[in-house]
Amino acid sequence: MKISINLAHRLLTAARKAAFRSYSPYSEFPVGAALLTSSRRILTGCNVENSSYGLTLCAERNAVTIAVAAGYRQFNALAVVGGRGQPAQPCGACLQVLAEFCPPEFPVFLASLDCPRKPEITTLGNLLPHAFRLSGPSHS
Repeated sequence: MKISINLAHRLLTAARKAAFRSYSPYSEFPVGAALLTSSRRILTGCNVENSSYGLTLCAERNAVTIAVAAGYRQFNALAVVGGRGQPAQPCGACLQVLAEFCPPEFPVFLASLDCPRKPEITTLGNLLPHAFRLSGPSHS
């Protein structure tokens, strides 16, 4: 799906705002994500750390679960804002969760906190070229 520059900017702005709501006292690495639904609604998530590190929740998975809880299961794009200098990359677990709902050509915008207007533009398939899939929902 082709995303307009204006819509990409709105997604990046929403992800940046979400990053500033992050709870990241241990890593001091705030991340925000903004997920665009097929009905053009933007839902956000931020990372929420825990002193038991394995219980930490990533921004991207938070955005997906918030969207699913709100009744959305079809998504058109994702923006992730985090890191300084270099943009934060979604972890493998977040990419695999996205692959449950999104096709390989799903657009992903990545930007750092200090330079959110110069995103890297990639796709889910580039970030996770060999996603695990059981036969089930179609992503067409």
